[in-house]
Amino acid sequence: MLLQTILQRKGSMVYTIRPDATLQDVLYRLVHHGIGALVVTSTGEQDGEVQGIITERDILRTCAGGRWPLSALRVADFMTRQLITGSPEDPIEEAMRLMTEKRIRHLPVLFEGRLVGLVSIGDVVKAQHDLLAVENRFMKDYIRG
Repeated sequence: MLLQTILQRKGSMVYTIRPDATLQDVLYRLVHHGIGALVVTSTGEQDGEVQGIITERDILRTCAGGRWPLSALRVADFMTRQLITGSPEDPIEEAMRLMTEKRIRHLPVLFEGRLVGLVSIGDVVKAQHDLLAVENRFMKDYIRG
């Protein structure tokens, strides 16, 4: 199964934010949408140039470091700029390996430099689980004759 399959099932909409937004804006969007990360783009829209990612972990590190108020801090100063990305053609096993090895929970998916989706570790685990469940069912049916 490929990342493209996950995106077809869950949709390719990605929540984004501009680099000049505040961390308070990030916090509001994360809570409002029930998500753990926003992709940072030049325009704050999915079709903008991808510049980084900001996650709930980034917000926690900032708070733990005593940096306040969040409304005075800019995304550009706290986002991860060295993005680890995937391609729609990547197998989910490769994405799972990469996410585990790099200790990341969100993988932006790019095609020809354009943001086409975002998969979470939960998306990848669910897809792998579903695939194993189907294989398990086929094996049981085969054994039963």
